[in-house]
Amino acid sequence: MDLATIDKLLTTTRSVRKRLDLDRPVPPEVIEECLEIAIQAPTGGNSQGWHFLVITDAEKKTQIGELYKQSFFIYARSNHEQAESRGDRDHDPKQQSRVVKSALFLAQNMSRVPVMVIPCIEGRVETAGPMAQAGLYGSILPAAWSFMFALRARGLGAAWTTLHLRYENEIAEILGIPRYVTQAALLPVAYYTGDDFQPARRVPAREVTSWNSWGSRR
Repeated sequence: MDLATIDKLLTTTRSVRKRLDLDRPVPPEVIEECLEIAIQAPTGGNSQGWHFLVITDAEKKTQIGELYKQSFFIYARSNHEQAESRGDRDHDPKQQSRVVKSALFLAQNMSRVPVMVIPCIEGRVETAGPMAQAGLYGSILPAAWSFMFALRARGLGAAWTTLHLRYENEIAEILGIPRYVTQAALLPVAYYTGDDFQPARRVPAREVTSWNSWGSRR
């Protein structure tokens, strides 16, 4: 395998918000091609209970976008108030400021994205224990992430969002999603502007890795 290409893909698949090209159409064939790759991901017990809801209808995107925006502002206000009460200080204020601005941009423009994709999985976790919950989400998240990798390799971007789940029932009604199905995320999909992405600034893996016992370093 070409490790340089694979490593670049793995380290530069970003959550794309402000750089989503809101005006360039996305051919449905590209979405279908990426989904064919996505369903090669593993699932718990080989259940393959996934379903991908692709939304291109302008009216439905507007409805979902409005609910997403409402949820964003509720979340942002609550998050700000909690941070102030704790006296939190960002370890990287500049980076956090960029994230907040890009998240705000997405909230205000979610309805304009060419394509929305909602990865779903059959089953619910409301009364399930940790093992069942992990198995359910572990059967859809790898496929959704593979979908984002496939998009990235083809010059498209997406952002992993879940704020719409505040209004999960309302969105399920808009889209006709059955009650026994869980929505895992909402991915706004578009071509991206600019040339490339760089690896994000992260705490080194060795600082968040334990060997054999929690907190034990190699």
